[in-house]
Amino acid sequence: MTIVMHWHDWLALFGQYLLLSLLSISGAITTVPDMQRYLVVQNGWLSGTQFTSSVAIAQAAPGPNVLFVGLMGWNVGLNAGGGIDGGIHAWLLGFLGLAITMVGILLPSTTLTYFATRWGHRNRARRDVRAFKQGMAPVVVGLLIATGWVLAAGNRAPDTPPWHLWLVAGAAALVVWRTRIHLLWLLGAGAALGAAGFV
Repeated sequence: MTIVMHWHDWLALFGQYLLLSLLSISGAITTVPDMQRYLVVQNGWLSGTQFTSSVAIAQAAPGPNVLFVGLMGWNVGLNAGGGIDGGIHAWLLGFLGLAITMVGILLPSTTLTYFATRWGHRNRARRDVRAFKQGMAPVVVGLLIATGWVLAAGNRAPDTPPWHLWLVAGAAALVVWRTRIHLLWLLGAGAALGAAGFV
């Protein structure tokens, strides 16, 4: 996939990730639906497959789960440079995309978290601080459900019925909610179902 990006596109990408950083309640993964809208649907800088693969690869890899943001930026840069075969120019643009998205997603939320947690710790006994913490729980759950919806809908095999995917997603959510089975077992089961052509 090859795209054309100008300096204002890179600046807009940085600005978008600065804004998403402030919305990333409970982690950057909760902003995946808006990332998908911006990168795939609105601008066409990534294909749907590149998008879902970026999230899946980064989530399966060891390390912080925010790595998928850098992988998306890397893929945008590679696409702007003519793809993986674009030579050093594509690789440099890949690093530029990686830096733009990672700094954009980390800078505002890290700064805000630092000052907010210091203030919250000093005022932890106040009723409004306790109410805020309790009120954020349903927001986080809703954002995670939206993330799962976008990832599941964009990764369905074209020749399988959609109910297969929703059945597997619902079963996985139920297992995570009600048991203590390690998530790697669920990833393995999902891979096996995908290899068998069920999803």
